[in-house]
Amino acid sequence: MKKYFLIILGLCYFGIFWMLSELPDGKIHVDFLDVGQGDAVFIKSSYGHNVLIDGGPKSDVLVELNRRIPFFMKEIDLMVLTHPHSDHLDGLIKVLERYKVENVLITGVEYKNSYYKEFLKDIAEKAGQNSLKIHFAEANFDFVVGDIYFDTIYPIKSIVGKNFKNINNSSIGFLIKFSDKNGGIHRVLLNGDNEKEAEDAIIKTYSANYADIEIFKASHHASKTANTIGFLEKFRPKNVVISCGEGNSFGHPHQESLLNFQKIGAAVFRTDLSGTIQFEW
Repeated sequence: MKKYFLIILGLCYFGIFWMLSELPDGKIHVDFLDVGQGDAVFIKSSYGHNVLIDGGPKSDVLVELNRRIPFFMKEIDLMVLTHPHSDHLDGLIKVLERYKVENVLITGVEYKNSYYKEFLKDIAEKAGQNSLKIHFAEANFDFVVGDIYFDTIYPIKSIVGKNFKNINNSSIGFLIKFSDKNGGIHRVLLNGDNEKEAEDAIIKTYSANYADIEIFKASHHASKTANTIGFLEKFRPKNVVISCGEGNSFGHPHQESLLNFQKIGAAVFRTDLSGTIQFEW
């Protein structure tokens, strides 16, 4: 009996230690998840709030989330679908099944895709049950999650119900800001799959240059139709993360974008070469 008691006591101590190790560590985490040829960015505030921006093409995102969100805290404070292409959307449907999502940010654009239809149906049902809130993106609608500020920089105005010839150019873009314990300001730029047309609109709208962007997730997986030198020179990111799948059929990243990153002196990180890319402050 004493032997079994010691075993149970040991398991209890182990369980308590493990649960404590899963609590917020006081750091801000920005992880560019390896989900193959697609996008998924996981952000955790220093208080433990969880934000997921896009979910990749399959269910690989669930494996990554299991490593970052304790089983006893299956909550996501903010989920963002930048645009309804499958390589950003499909994994989010599985996330909605497994996690309690508090807020969903979308553009509300028109797009014919069965997964998009299912996603909209799922979030509408949950909103009807008052289990989540749906928000529509535009530049004057920003978010604060814990100690992280999400400045929406695109779309400039609401595009709910609109059709796009190129749906990439409907992507939600963020300039994410937060401070460290010493008062230093940090900025991360995310721009979905926006291409030159959307990049030009952002340049025209935001007159100031930002020379202190620490991290930029390359637009459209570093396609040649995005990441123009004019856009990069405006924001001058120190580090660029390219989210793409190994040996993908699209040829991402394209040489044109890689050369532009080189011109501005940015360090380049790639999920197809290194897997998940993690930053913390």
